Amino acid sequence: MRIGEQQLSSEEWEASIGAQFRALRIGAGFDQLTLAEHAAVSVGALRNLERGAGSSLRTVVQVSRALDAEDWLASLAPAPTVSPIDAVRSRRTPRSRVYRARRDGRGGGQQ
Repeated sequence: MRIGEQQLSSEEWEASIGAQFRALRIGAGFDQLTLAEHAAVSVGALRNLERGAGSSLRTVVQVSRALDAEDWLASLAPAPTVSPIDAVRSRRTPRSRVYRARRDGRGGGQQ
C-alpha cells in the first residue's frame, strides 16, 4: 500500500493491522483477556498483535476467527479465478505434428 508516493514499511503494516484488530476487538466489546481466552492465545500474543510488535500467522488467524472476521482473512488470499495449470497450458504452442501409434501401442514413430 502506498500513501502518496511513499510505500509502507513492514513495521507500518504491522502497526496498521494491529490497530485494525484493536478496533475490531473494542467494537465487539471484548477486553484483551476475554478475547485472548476466546481465541486460545496468550494475552501477550494479543497485545503484540495489537501493538504491531510482531505476531505469528497462527495468532492472526485465531484472533480473526474469534472476532468472526474470517472474511478479512479471505480477502488476504482470494481464490484464484484462473487455474495456474490452465494458464500454463494456454501458453503452449499448438502441436505441429501428429504421430502415428506404434504397433505395440506406445505411440511415436514406426518400427
